[in-house]
Amino acid sequence: MHGIAVAVLSEDREHTVVLQSRLESTNLARVVYSHAGFPAGPTDPVLRQVQDQRAEIVLVDIDPQAPQRAISTIELIHSTTNDTAIFAIGEMAQPATIVAAMRAGAGEYLDRSAGREALLEALTRFTTTRSRNRNVAGRARIFAVLNAKGGAGATTTAVNTAIALQEAYGKVVLVDFAPIGHAALHLNLRPNFGVVDALQNLHRMDGSLLEGLMTPFKNGLHLLAGSQQPFPAAPTAAELARLFDLLVSHYSYVVVDCGGRTDHTTRLVCDLSNAALLVAQTDVVSLWSAGRIQTFLQEGGSRDRVRLVLNRYKKIPGFNDEDVERATNCKVLWKVPNNFQLIGPAIDKGVPVALQDTPDVSRSYQGLAAALADASSSPEGALDLIYDKAEAKQKNAGRLLISPARAGQ
Repeated sequence: MHGIAVAVLSEDREHTVVLQSRLESTNLARVVYSHAGFPAGPTDPVLRQVQDQRAEIVLVDIDPQAPQRAISTIELIHSTTNDTAIFAIGEMAQPATIVAAMRAGAGEYLDRSAGREALLEALTRFTTTRSRNRNVAGRARIFAVLNAKGGAGATTTAVNTAIALQEAYGKVVLVDFAPIGHAALHLNLRPNFGVVDALQNLHRMDGSLLEGLMTPFKNGLHLLAGSQQPFPAAPTAAELARLFDLLVSHYSYVVVDCGGRTDHTTRLVCDLSNAALLVAQTDVVSLWSAGRIQTFLQEGGSRDRVRLVLNRYKKIPGFNDEDVERATNCKVLWKVPNNFQLIGPAIDKGVPVALQDTPDVSRSYQGLAAALADASSSPEGALDLIYDKAEAKQKNAGRLLISPARAGQ
């Protein structure tokens, strides 16, 4: 059974039971240890139990009449454990206690009467932060790909970028969040399970079950397939955070095909990603739509993560990259050359162009994959992705330059 491992410490035995029940009602946490009483020192068996049970979070209940023992416990846990998060739960009407708990090492302070929703929000924040920290500390990265308008080429871009990453770096999963999954058709695969099954089984998900839901492609790429029928239910932020936390634990790169959906789920996926690739073409409707979607995504947490990928690119006289960026309020990241005579049959046959020996399109996807993999990362997980147009004229088309000194532009 998978879930966030939580230990509960309280001096009130009855309240310990209440807290355990509330935590488990979130379906995001599992209580691995609970104890009525606080550890007396660094060699106390209670601390050993917390560590032996591999608790990811310790929930410390603060008695409003005698808060100092709980504060000392938070300080003790903070000083003796490295990776364990501490949630304090106490009275919100005691600001001095709140400040003391946070200074002692608590990462969250919750109302003592907090119900399921408040706990769920705190657990979601923990999961999202941990996913991003893993991305920064290790090599695991998430890339969301979405259309500026229908048919712009998000699925083609996602599939071929995932294949190019797999060929060069390995351990890649392609996740199909499109309203109706087409990625399997691009790969000529017939999946038995997919995203819907994963979301419905998060409460018992582990590595073995996750692998069983995957459909493998011949080059080692894994596909978590999209729904074959319209699926109206939208996952919650907690469910998405848990799913992506699992994915970055088992793969180095996660490529998400959002297709043409522009809903709350898409914004959440982009918020969890290191980069959101907005696929557009250089026509009025596509660029107009790209500007609106960029604004929509910026209302979430994706302000510095959205980049344009110009698909089926053909240079228009009198209309340059600066014009594109002004029209969309979004930086141009990459240009995939126009070769529909090659890409169309590749989609129909289920033989992605990234696996074919073609001088322009496949090399462009390989370059995009290399740029995404090699880009430097900020502490918040956003990637430094800068397209240098002057240098691009002297080098291969679509060349991306990684420039740490220009981060945030």
